[in-house]
Amino acid sequence: MITHMMINTTGSTTINMSMAMTISTTDSVVVDTTLAAASPLSDMGLIRLMQLCSVSLPVGGYAFSQGMEYAIDAGWITKAPQVSQWVNEQLQQSLSATDLPVLRRCMAAIASGDLAELVRLNDLLLACRETRELRLTDTAMGEALHRLLTSLGFELPFAKSEPVSFVCLFALAAGEWGIPYRSAALGFLWSWLENQIAAATKLVPLGQTQAQQLLGELQPALQRALEYADTLDDDEIGAGLPALAIASSQHEHMYSRLFRS
Repeated sequence: MITHMMINTTGSTTINMSMAMTISTTDSVVVDTTLAAASPLSDMGLIRLMQLCSVSLPVGGYAFSQGMEYAIDAGWITKAPQVSQWVNEQLQQSLSATDLPVLRRCMAAIASGDLAELVRLNDLLLACRETRELRLTDTAMGEALHRLLTSLGFELPFAKSEPVSFVCLFALAAGEWGIPYRSAALGFLWSWLENQIAAATKLVPLGQTQAQQLLGELQPALQRALEYADTLDDDEIGAGLPALAIASSQHEHMYSRLFRS
């Protein structure tokens, strides 16, 4: 089914960013459980995870709306339920199919000392970014995290001038600080979700109470995204969200913008 945005006869907008994806709960899937299995998170690991996912971490995630600003300006998103739909589709059909499986493989490569594989995964993830803006979001945050980790004494396998995905460096920090994959993945998702809802709060706009209601409503979607990511083989990594790509590519042409493009 080709994805599109449909306007129903009542005048409300229904956003469909991607192809329909059906996950059968009865299908048997062979999954490598080495990193998927639950691992204990130490108190210090939890503290480090909160630091890594904090909105005060100076990586600039708050500066990007990832297409949402254009979607709101174009009238695709006008109220809280549409924000929920927009964000949920990205969780279920983009982050779960690209960012999370790559994060998992990056952590495995770091644990085994396979730097060549880490570089390959970085290239794969950047190639999966569908627009210049989405790639910039990833590499600009990666550059900022590179500076931060260097200042904290990390020895990084990427040169300062080299385009690096935020996801790969997030994985490196999580591995160095003893944060297990599932905890790191949920923290990564939460940080992304919080930034998206913060953007919607400014742009729709939403009240603070509405924003908290949305965060609560979307929390179960984080676990569903993580569970789906665990089922993917290497050749299944990647996603295509046409409406998101259109919104992202059109964002830089807006007359005025609050967010970076």
